[in-house]
Amino acid sequence: MEMVTLKLAEDIARRAEKIRLLIFDVDGVLTDGRLYFDDKGVESKAFHSRDGHGIKMLHDSGVEMAIITGRQSETVKYRMQNLGISLVHQGQRDKRHAYKALLEQLSLVPEEVAFMGDDVVDLPVMTQVGLAIATADAHPFVLEHCHWVTEKNGGAGAARDACEMLLHAQGRLDAMLHSYIAPNVDQR
Repeated sequence: MEMVTLKLAEDIARRAEKIRLLIFDVDGVLTDGRLYFDDKGVESKAFHSRDGHGIKMLHDSGVEMAIITGRQSETVKYRMQNLGISLVHQGQRDKRHAYKALLEQLSLVPEEVAFMGDDVVDLPVMTQVGLAIATADAHPFVLEHCHWVTEKNGGAGAARDACEMLLHAQGRLDAMLHSYIAPNVDQR
């Protein structure tokens, strides 16, 4: 019996099976999009822990992770180090340059890449990848030009939705989830 049942359209499942790299935007995807500044201009962001665990599960399955974001933030640098994501491109006005660099660096073709975004600045990359994913609360124009939409909003579990969808399409989700309840007793 399957623990998690996701219904994917045939086209989405076919696209998701091929994904070897998932690229995330940050603001509005891994966060709720709001920017917090203190009186000295120091920025802070809130990240959802379940998104982080979904990223770790997908990475453990062999899918590479990357960040391409238009803003520059020490908070993002810290969080990505915490998640083990080393492919971090911040301050990208035109995200296509970092996307092309990632394709070359990882020897991938567009069909092997998914991009998760929420705003129109993400579309130049989203329209080039094999699987374009949008958050539930993405800009309406982005929703018109993506392949798959998460059930949850950015910063509130959307990244986890995307990670679990990819794990499911690649036949790894149930085993991954069951590993958390399987006996793991060291018999030494």
